Amino acid sequence: MRIAVFDAKAYDKRAFTLANESFGFKIDYFEERLHIKSVELAHHYDVVCPFVNCHVDETVVAKLKSFGVGLIALRAAGYNGIDLRAADEHGVKVARVPAYSPEAVAEHNFALLLTLIRKVHRAYNRVRDQNFSLDGLEGFTLHGKTYGALGAGKIGQATIKIAKGFGCKVLAYDPFENPELAKNIGFDYVSLDKLLGESDIISLHLPLSELTQHIINKETLAKMRKGVVIINTSRGGLVDSQALIESLKTGNVGGVGLDVYELEEGVFFHDLSDQPLLDDKLARLMTFPNVLITSHQGFLAKEALDSIATTTLENVMAFKSKLPLINEIHFDH
Repeated sequence: MRIAVFDAKAYDKRAFTLANESFGFKIDYFEERLHIKSVELAHHYDVVCPFVNCHVDETVVAKLKSFGVGLIALRAAGYNGIDLRAADEHGVKVARVPAYSPEAVAEHNFALLLTLIRKVHRAYNRVRDQNFSLDGLEGFTLHGKTYGALGAGKIGQATIKIAKGFGCKVLAYDPFENPELAKNIGFDYVSLDKLLGESDIISLHLPLSELTQHIINKETLAKMRKGVVIINTSRGGLVDSQALIESLKTGNVGGVGLDVYELEEGVFFHDLSDQPLLDDKLARLMTFPNVLITSHQGFLAKEALDSIATTTLENVMAFKSKLPLINEIHFDH
């Protein structure tokens, strides 16, 4: 069983090499993302393993099928880059890693949030310049604030638990409510409008789909409290970047923490320090002192990487053994 891992970084190689000691697969690593121009690399492989910014469209799926690839083992939870309809039509199975370490992403969510509201990033830069003034560094506490979680899946739940630990009142919006879960953790399900209007902090934990694309937009931003802090560690396409910029300019949004960005492909995961930044929206966001951006590193914890590698290879083993794929995903007809 030969596996081609695309968009592979050093940390992927470490985690997969360690996990593969229990499986013994033949794994090759390619730095290139999987897309129409790189798909020829998948010749002679049984399985391809793409990451979140790979583009596996109908043409790529057809090519993979013709090469004899039987499984797309996505090493991530999100699958919006995979054409599931084409995979179903061509008989290529697709599996993902639905939950690796919800705590890793949830904790990064709060790393962004706490840095923003206590202005740690600004203080850090000042002190390095031997400026020990406290002027302009006034923040606010989380205790007693209303925390709004858009999405209460596994990562949303991990985030909610942390928010509860800080003494926040927690509201959640999720199309699939679980009243027993809400009772056990201690939060309230509410409508989207109520969450937008009452939350001091809004964090995003929704999958990207036609229904959630730009759920944060001009209209929804207008319904939020003045000074709201928005944290997105989920999918970049959930936020309309231009509308967010306009709300930051007026001061309606008080702070933004982004670990994802809607046009991150070709930027995030790359060292562009010696090149001009061509994305005007991203460049504008980076000029705001109350915007903190990290390059999609919420998953980048040892525990999460190890779990991703192990689950991915378990999916491959189930495919090899012709067993049902627990993490298989299909096109939703």
